[in-house]
Amino acid sequence: MNKLFIATLLLSGSTFLSGQTVPRIPETYKPSKSEMYHKGWIDFNKNGVKDVYEDPSAPVEARIENLLGQMTLEEKTCQMVTLYGYKRVLKDDLPTAEWKQSLWKDGIGAIDEHLNGFQQWGLPPSDNPYVWPASRHAWALNEVQRFFVEETRLGIPTDFTNEGIRGIESFRATNFPTQLGLGHTWNRKLIHQVGLITGREARMLGYTNVYAPILDVGRDQRWGRYEEVYGESPYLVAELGIEMVRGLQHNHQVTSTGKHFVAYSNNKGAREGMARVDPQMSPREVENVHVYPFRRVIQEAGMLGIMSSYNDYDGFPIQGSYYWLTTRLRGEMGFRGYVVSDSDAVEYLYTKHGTAKDMKEAVRQSVEAGLNVRCTFRSPESFVYPLRELVKEGGLSEELINDRVRDILRVKFLVGLFDSPYQTDLAGADKEVEKAENEAVALQASRESIVLLKNESELLPLDINQVKRIAVCGPNADEEGYALTHYGPLAVDVTTVLEGIQAKVKGRAEVVYTKGCELVDAHWPESELIDYPLTAEEQAEIDRAVENARQSDVAVVVLGGGQRTCGENKSRSSLDLPGRQLQLLQAVQATGKPVVLILINGRPLSINWADEFVPAILEAWYPGSKGGTALADILFGDYNPGGKLTVTFPKSVGQIPFNFPCKPSSQVDGGQNMGLDGNMTRVNGALYPFGYGLSYTTFEYSDLEISPKVITPNERVQVSLKVTNTGKRAGDEVVQLYTRDVISSVTTYEKNLAGFERIHLRPGETQTVTFTLDRKHFELLNADMKWVVEPGEFSIMAGASSEDIRLSGMLQVEEYATRLQAIEAQKTQSPVTASTNPESTSLVLDGKAETSWQGNKGDYITLSLDNSPHVEKVDITFVRENNLPAEFEIQLSGGGGQFLTVYSGTVSEYGKAITYQFKGSTASDLRIVLKDDLVGVAEIKL
Repeated sequence: MNKLFIATLLLSGSTFLSGQTVPRIPETYKPSKSEMYHKGWIDFNKNGVKDVYEDPSAPVEARIENLLGQMTLEEKTCQMVTLYGYKRVLKDDLPTAEWKQSLWKDGIGAIDEHLNGFQQWGLPPSDNPYVWPASRHAWALNEVQRFFVEETRLGIPTDFTNEGIRGIESFRATNFPTQLGLGHTWNRKLIHQVGLITGREARMLGYTNVYAPILDVGRDQRWGRYEEVYGESPYLVAELGIEMVRGLQHNHQVTSTGKHFVAYSNNKGAREGMARVDPQMSPREVENVHVYPFRRVIQEAGMLGIMSSYNDYDGFPIQGSYYWLTTRLRGEMGFRGYVVSDSDAVEYLYTKHGTAKDMKEAVRQSVEAGLNVRCTFRSPESFVYPLRELVKEGGLSEELINDRVRDILRVKFLVGLFDSPYQTDLAGADKEVEKAENEAVALQASRESIVLLKNESELLPLDINQVKRIAVCGPNADEEGYALTHYGPLAVDVTTVLEGIQAKVKGRAEVVYTKGCELVDAHWPESELIDYPLTAEEQAEIDRAVENARQSDVAVVVLGGGQRTCGENKSRSSLDLPGRQLQLLQAVQATGKPVVLILINGRPLSINWADEFVPAILEAWYPGSKGGTALADILFGDYNPGGKLTVTFPKSVGQIPFNFPCKPSSQVDGGQNMGLDGNMTRVNGALYPFGYGLSYTTFEYSDLEISPKVITPNERVQVSLKVTNTGKRAGDEVVQLYTRDVISSVTTYEKNLAGFERIHLRPGETQTVTFTLDRKHFELLNADMKWVVEPGEFSIMAGASSEDIRLSGMLQVEEYATRLQAIEAQKTQSPVTASTNPESTSLVLDGKAETSWQGNKGDYITLSLDNSPHVEKVDITFVRENNLPAEFEIQLSGGGGQFLTVYSGTVSEYGKAITYQFKGSTASDLRIVLKDDLVGVAEIKL
């Protein structure tokens, strides 16, 4: 990056001039109109009085109504639009005199991506002097904010919005793996930290609203935006989304805006762009898979922002749907924030969907449906002017505008814009952004995101004492671009795989490198259909890689995808390695030297040949700026990979749709036998299934416990099991819990992810993992599209992947009325009563010495005997914590309530059954009377 030009002229007072030299940045920001700023409050409307909306101690809703009552239609409509930042729509980096005559003289709802360094797709980051360092960037955003606070009538602060799915999108910031990689960590605490860091750095840079997380659920591996999803399981997406939002919105440091609502990520043939319409899903699948994460994240994490998607579903564009944006989002889910449109979602109502005749009609439909803020790369006037016309003509009521503006103001009040509109700690921004503690979390995220797919003959980890020459090749071996894509930090220092290996073995082994091939070839993607011959230059470069491999102890081949093959509007027609990558891999493998394949890509790839012939394979996704270091740590055993797949690897695009969760028996057709005399017509099964991932150690599962085994729909159940590291290395295991509704009124999924926990175990260490399941884990949508828990059996399965189930058991769910009858029947039929602790009397007949009824001196427990048998001995298991001797009596009753003592004695042994004999008689009841305190009876057996 070119060194930024720094100049020195201060901007001061209420004069806003662009194109001036850069000021010297102070450590603390102080706005200039000091008469506005009072101790504890700001006089936003400059009237010398503390209005309710200016009073931090007033209730938020009162502040909203007070401000709304002072706003003109012009001011209200300006709050309903986004102004895209520098070099997107806004031509100025800082306020100018012309701003006083512009639309936003009356305020603006949000300014998006201002001075974040992003210019346009394919262009390098901006060299504007205000993008970096962090303190100068925060100062510049403060200066923009100062215009709205000081130079507009009511002083309503703007919401500075920005992308942030892998760290806040800034010239520099802590750079995490892309969201698909983060999903593969299966680590809630880590994702919470990522959200916390992203939100904290965003606020220190001056941003107040982060467009993250993506709550779309992956369904078609060809889709270009697969790199941006957490995975295929709606449960996993919800669980990680909840933690990301809680981290981002910690102490309301920023607003979290989740996207893309709704039914966005399963388009026909994975096609995008102008064809991104009408996803091919049933209503029940939409609810089970795509609505589920949004509902839970809104209700459990209080997410304050939603980005409405620009697809339609069942012929109805989401952007113009009152059902989706109001009835469902606000009414059912209780959403209380504001809805922002995704790109041209409003415009698409007339340019793509054809449900509106022009822009004005599209504006009306969107606002009526529930849109609060239009956000796209167009002038704000293109939305605001038709919006004002609609109100003046009676097409929209001003009360509806009031409702939409209330939501916008609510978010601004909650995030503290009216109490602290500026980021005043400018020096703190330089200390916070990319600080060492944040970078350490990013490195850990990179490590935990990597999945070991194959490790034949334990080729990995490599022994640095045995490997003296390493051949590295592949188009992603020395590539940085995967860590610098849009929606995250843009110009950070990136450690490539080659650099990571070189640093790791420096002074101990030689590393030789050649690229081997480009990411794609000159004919790609047509070359996926037509087998074009290698050019002389392509063959020569492969030959150089082969020669390096021949002269080395091991070859590391780094393949996959990148910005050319994956991303927004970059769907594929194949999942094979693009370009000449497979030819390179085959040629290097043919040398006979050990080969390690590293995949860096944004979607699952059908690497069938590699799975068959390459001994070791690592899937790294886009592992962030620390990816090269993380991969080197794994290659040489300094870190044991523990990531698990959150997506399915199909063997072929011909199997799509093929993902988790799936319906029963969805991969069984097409015969079983290959060849001339066989009956097989298609390849079945996954190359690698959901939840799959290997380790350098092994884990054993044992002792599954389900308690209680019978519940009502409103009860919780505890599922516990033990996991033991049976190998020689410390490592992480992702313990996965699945459920299945055995018999249901509608067809349900074969397995539903119901719990997961990433644990770290030392060699030989055992840990008990406990999951709590409640009604959300057992619900289904019945024939009336109502969420219900149907009584019946549920299979509970625990394992290392969706196909590697190690333990299983059954849970019975009963209606409350049925359960109550059983409890009452058990009470009336119980043969055991006691003078104290009656709720535990049944424990003396449960066959478990570790459970007991307990009493004190004078207490007794009575066993009713069927058919008045002749009793002359009884086996009793006593327990006592202090193990001191205890006296007791055995009494018999022949009826009428009179008991006679037949045995008096002392207990000297505890925890095992002792037989006590006495003069026998016919009896209807047997009683044990305690003569000491704190004595328990664990078992009674005649």
